[in-house]
Amino acid sequence: MERLAATLPSWLATIALVAGAVLVALALHWIALNLARRAAARSSMTLDDMVIRRICAPLRWLLVGFALSTIRPALALDAAGLRAWDRVAGLVFPGLVGWMAVAALNIAADWIRSRADISTADNLRARRRRTRADILHRVGMFLILLVTFCMMLMSIPGVRNIGVTLIASAGLAALAVGAAAQPALKNLISGLQMAFTEPIRIDDVVVIEGEWGRIEEIRLTYVVVKVWDERRLIVPVSKFLEDSFQNWTRTTSQILGSVFWYLDPAADIGRLRAKLGELVKANRRWDGRFCNLQVTDSKPEAIEVRALMTAKDASTAFDLRCDVREAMLAFIREQMPEAIVRYRGDLGFTRPEPVPT
Repeated sequence: MERLAATLPSWLATIALVAGAVLVALALHWIALNLARRAAARSSMTLDDMVIRRICAPLRWLLVGFALSTIRPALALDAAGLRAWDRVAGLVFPGLVGWMAVAALNIAADWIRSRADISTADNLRARRRRTRADILHRVGMFLILLVTFCMMLMSIPGVRNIGVTLIASAGLAALAVGAAAQPALKNLISGLQMAFTEPIRIDDVVVIEGEWGRIEEIRLTYVVVKVWDERRLIVPVSKFLEDSFQNWTRTTSQILGSVFWYLDPAADIGRLRAKLGELVKANRRWDGRFCNLQVTDSKPEAIEVRALMTAKDASTAFDLRCDVREAMLAFIREQMPEAIVRYRGDLGFTRPEPVPT
């Protein structure tokens, strides 16, 4: 075997050595991955499944990189080959380490999301965790990519050599970049502030720009609001910190809904109040906390009658209001037609002019 290896050309021996190292690394990765999957199958936790899924790809190439770095002294490379090897390794290894760091960050984010179920009725704590995790995940991703990119650039001698020139012109460049990137930096800082002040959270019900919807996604620089009719409203993050908006689920998802009718002043309010109580108590969307009917305004042609009722969340309250509005209108139309507004007028008489004789 040694004689056969000695008779091989140097380039062919190098290729064979590299191929062998790669195959050994892939075999070790396959064995370790199968052992880990078998251990995860016997465990009831979901964290181990997340870890295996996220680190499978970056770990494979990281093992390949370590295997190649191990055989580097045994390769028959000249000075130019060694420089090229070091140049490629300086670019690849920071990228692999950054990839592994991103995988670790994704594992933490997946674990928090699995523990924060926002599909339940009382999901305030879960929405707080989900919102903070999503924002900090994007901040961490940005920092990891930034550091990885800088480490890759620092491995290039040409970049290090122009460092003095860059520092000398850093003042002017910083002013230009700061002026150009002011809106982006403003929204980025607002996103970090939002992660801790929490004016909004994932799945919050908000009214902004005259639109009713739910917070679907919170990015570093913008927020996606899913409007009730399936549209998406893209709002800068800074707007939620600088301008006023309505948050219907800030402390709890329970809400008080209102319905208005404009009726004739002769309407029997007591009868309407009793009918409202009957309708609301029979509706499965009512949460049993409160309902009432009052006359809130009086005008010459009609009175304003307001009904209040509670529900567990905004969507349920909307459907409850529609049910009560329709049922009360049917009751008024069929049982109390005298409550329908009638427009009254004054009949005026003018003295007839005398007929000339």
